[in-house]
Amino acid sequence: MNDATPPALDSQIDRRDFIKLGGMSATVAALGAAGCESAPSERSATGRAASWVDETFELEETSFRELSEAMAAGERSSVEVTQLYLDRIAALDRDGPRLRSIIETNPEALSIARRLDEERASGNLRGPLHGIPIVVKDNIDTADRMTTTAGSYALEGHIAAQDSGVVAKLREAGAIILAKANLSEWANIRSTRSSSGWSGRGGQCGNAYAVDRNPCGSSSGSGASVSANFCAGAVGTETNGSVVCPASVNGVVGLKPTVGLVSRAGIIPIAHTQDTAGPMTRSVADAAAMLTALVGPDPRDVMTGAASRFVGTDYTSFLDRDGLRGARIGVERSHFGNHPSVDDLMEDAIRAMAGAGATIIDNTIIETRRRFGGPSYQVLLYELKADLAAYLQSSGQPNGMATLADVIAFNEANASREMPYFGQEIFYEAEAKGDLSSREYLQALETARVLSRDEGIDAVMETHRLDAIVSPTTTPAWKIDLVASNGSSNGSSGSAAIAGYPSITVPNGYVLGLPVGILFFGRQWSEDVLLRIAYSYEQLTQHRKAARLLPSLDLPNT
Repeated sequence: MNDATPPALDSQIDRRDFIKLGGMSATVAALGAAGCESAPSERSATGRAASWVDETFELEETSFRELSEAMAAGERSSVEVTQLYLDRIAALDRDGPRLRSIIETNPEALSIARRLDEERASGNLRGPLHGIPIVVKDNIDTADRMTTTAGSYALEGHIAAQDSGVVAKLREAGAIILAKANLSEWANIRSTRSSSGWSGRGGQCGNAYAVDRNPCGSSSGSGASVSANFCAGAVGTETNGSVVCPASVNGVVGLKPTVGLVSRAGIIPIAHTQDTAGPMTRSVADAAAMLTALVGPDPRDVMTGAASRFVGTDYTSFLDRDGLRGARIGVERSHFGNHPSVDDLMEDAIRAMAGAGATIIDNTIIETRRRFGGPSYQVLLYELKADLAAYLQSSGQPNGMATLADVIAFNEANASREMPYFGQEIFYEAEAKGDLSSREYLQALETARVLSRDEGIDAVMETHRLDAIVSPTTTPAWKIDLVASNGSSNGSSGSAAIAGYPSITVPNGYVLGLPVGILFFGRQWSEDVLLRIAYSYEQLTQHRKAARLLPSLDLPNT
């Protein structure tokens, strides 16, 4: 969930038209055509890179709506759609370019799809997600034949007794849990020298645009699998940056909801103050549809009590192509200056939004931003120790793991498998903390809240009467380097993440073939406003292009 690198957490964290339906086979034809040339906008700087992906994949860039309409018309079945995605994963994730975005597929996926087809045939339609295959991150409990391990051998074989809150909601909405996504192990909270996308069980996940580039973390497999068209959509989790960063560098939409809007019950935690699950999709419309299904209170997560007033909200109703008109948008320029091409794309975005009728209020700096990262990091350490123990004990102490100390001891005893590239120094820091009645914890919690909310986002938005704030989500993806450790995305997720407020990243163009995003964030519970503005911007610019899983960008002088 978290790209946690102390102490300055906030600064370190980081169509083609739908193919006409009908006459499909249940398997993918010629998936291994490694010689296909990518479209000019997706080619390497030299123009020579070959694509791993056969551009005739029948479901490439297909939306929830298009899948639903095809199934309603009898032109597709959920079984056929599910089989297509399973075949594509088999061909391209572990073989082919070895993207390693998926840890395991659901052996019951096709039988679930068959039952949902039968429901549809009998006239029982659960909603827009009925029969839609969704991938969930491997820190999200599924009470089925798949395991939930956070990518760690410490939890190998752990099968949850109960679905997580988000999976229960997805199943109720008719979605198929297709697979578990790879992730940065333990949601990237183990080490300051981690490589985003690496886990013991899953290995190193790559980037969907260039497999030797980092997918960012920790919902790396969720972002990469959606971008690679291995599923219709995915669920990631975020503590700080781990939905929006992998979405940005993999060229998809990532929505981090307000903390408390979506249940965290049954999700292997870092910190209840900041943790949330959120949609990762190829379009804002699909993110809105998934959010609609996920929202609501859960008695297992006391912080979701306030979400009761949003039950039944159809977030797709807020999508408006003209949604930028009249919007007041502040530009948070303290996140500029990390990459000149990213800055240029942001200037293009600002001009485009102004041209679409938005009022741009420039240089709306959150002055407290560099002061709340340190207190927030202390909060995460305390809550990691307490919240992980609570999860493990409620899960029956899988493999004898009951506390963070047990996990630390396991890692030490299995260092060759668990710590071949980096250690667990953040775990040691957290284990040294006291309980949640500690004065240090309570002071850090209050300081982070006031600086990020009252004197941070709320103050800026009130002063300038803003609907949203924008910043570049991240820089382009860096090369994977297990020796020199993780790069920094210079992400702008921290303000909204530490406040517990919503944010959404939308594709904002390409730097030498690598995607970058634009981040919209705002007040607590303002998902409706952010979706309206983000959708309008997406429709105005249409930046998303299908990923081609290039083995490398093949840049000059590299």
